[in-house]
Amino acid sequence: MSSFVKDVNEIAKRINTPTTFYNAETLTVYWETSPEVIRRILPAPLTPGPRPLVHAFVADYPRTSFCEPYREAAVFILAAYNGQPGTYCLSMPISDDIAMGLGREIYGFPKKMADIRLRKEDQHVAGSVSRRGTEFFRVEAALNGTMNTTDAESLISAHYGAGLPVFNMKYSKSPDGRGFDMGPLLIRQTASMDISVRKAAQVEIHLNDSPHDPWAELEVVRMLGGIYTVSNTVLERGEVLAEVDPAQFLPYSNLRWDWWV
Repeated sequence: MSSFVKDVNEIAKRINTPTTFYNAETLTVYWETSPEVIRRILPAPLTPGPRPLVHAFVADYPRTSFCEPYREAAVFILAAYNGQPGTYCLSMPISDDIAMGLGREIYGFPKKMADIRLRKEDQHVAGSVSRRGTEFFRVEAALNGTMNTTDAESLISAHYGAGLPVFNMKYSKSPDGRGFDMGPLLIRQTASMDISVRKAAQVEIHLNDSPHDPWAELEVVRMLGGIYTVSNTVLERGEVLAEVDPAQFLPYSNLRWDWWV
């Protein structure tokens, strides 16, 4: 019989089991936005990266080590902490509640349940993300081996090298609605990928304004292109880098909830 109380040995076993995504199918798109946008939405102590780069993905996970198949999307901006490069996750829509809890409560990923679609037909891939009746992100990709700009591959290689970490903020809001009862912590988290398929793509994206998922704020100044991959991916354990000033972070603290929370 199952129980609300779990065996500590079973907990230890699960902690030591790698968080693995098998044959993960992912379409990632890259673009440049304006430096002013990056400065406005990036919380301290993070600082802007050397270029105002954004990347977003839509992924289908047909098999994992921890839950049933699901789909996920996310958007990130290039950032740094004490000179260490990384990306800051602004939003991570997801289609499964178990996976939402794992990434959100443990690593601080700003996950919210959403309707996510990814479809591949021959050399064409289409993806979309919708919540509360609004499709706020849609991408169409032609897997023709080239990207939208001739310098895209070199820019991606220079700024998104292997093992580039993700920065997240992990925190708990106070039950009285005034600030936090667990102050924000800056988290560093990495993943390793064993890629079996990689195809460059020319892409077109559509960003529609949404009050709860404002991806359209990341205006496209220059579209670089996309990359379609199939990979086995392992989510590595994270680490706490720093305590963050609660008063400074408060305006940035609604990534995991819709606006009225």
